[in-house]
Amino acid sequence: MKKIWLGILISVCTLLGADMSLWQKSTLNEIIKRGELRVGLEPGYLPFEMKDKKGNVIGFDVDLAREMAKAMGVKLKLVPTSWDGLIPGLVTEKFDIIISGMTISQERNLRVNFVEPYIVVGQSLLVKKGLEKGVKSYKDLDKPELTLVTKFGVSAEYAAKRLFKNAKLKTYDTEAEAVQEVLNGKADMFIFDLPFNVAFMAQKGQGYLVHLDTSLTYEPLGWAIKKGDPDFLNWLNHFLAQIKHDGSYDELYERWFVDTKWLEKIQ
Repeated sequence: MKKIWLGILISVCTLLGADMSLWQKSTLNEIIKRGELRVGLEPGYLPFEMKDKKGNVIGFDVDLAREMAKAMGVKLKLVPTSWDGLIPGLVTEKFDIIISGMTISQERNLRVNFVEPYIVVGQSLLVKKGLEKGVKSYKDLDKPELTLVTKFGVSAEYAAKRLFKNAKLKTYDTEAEAVQEVLNGKADMFIFDLPFNVAFMAQKGQGYLVHLDTSLTYEPLGWAIKKGDPDFLNWLNHFLAQIKHDGSYDELYERWFVDTKWLEKIQ
C-alpha cells in the first residue's frame, strides 16, 4: 500500500512540475516579466484599427488591447504589420497576440490558436449607385459583365470565389484600393466585412454607392496566439468573458460601431 501511495505522490509531483514548467514558458508569464504587451495588427480596417490624422493607430481593437494591457498591469505596444505578415510575425515572436479583426478559420487554426470569438461579422456588398435596382439577392449580381473587387488574401476573397461564379473578380493589396475602383467607375461592386462597409458609406460612399447590407456569410473574429500556450488562452477567454459582462465591451462597441464621431479623426 505504501508503495502505491508513493507512486501516486511521485506522479502528482511530476505533473505539478510539468505544469510549472509550462507556465514558465507561457507568453503571459513573459508579458508580465517584460512589463509590456505587444499586439500585432494591420491599420486600415475600419473601425477596428486605422490611423488618425496625427498618425496614431486608433479603433475598436486598439481600445480592447488597451483594456487587456490594463488588466495585466503592463504597458501596451502596438506593432503595425502587413496582413500577410501577421501570422508569421506571431510565430516568430515579434508580438504576443494578433488583435486585428481576423476571421477564425480552420486553415489559420492549423497555425495558431484562437480565443473565443469577440465579435461576429459577415460579408456585404457595396455597389455603384443604380446597380441595386431590381436586385433581390447577390445572385442577381453574379453576371459575366460585372466586376467584383476586394482585398487579396482575406475572407472576403474566399467568400467572393465561393459565391460568385460568373462575375469577374479582381483583388488588391488593401481594402481602400479595392473600393476606390468602384468609386472610380473601374469596377461594379466591392465585397468586404459589413462593419467596414458601414463605416465607409458614412465616410465616402454616400451619393456614389449603395450598401446591400444583408450579410452573405457568418464570420466569427478572434484574437490569435501561438499554439501550445494554455495559460495565455485561459486568461484571455476569462478576460473576454469579464469585459462582456461588466459593461466595458458594450461601451467600446457603442463608441466604434454606433457613434460615428471618430470619422472626423481619421486620415
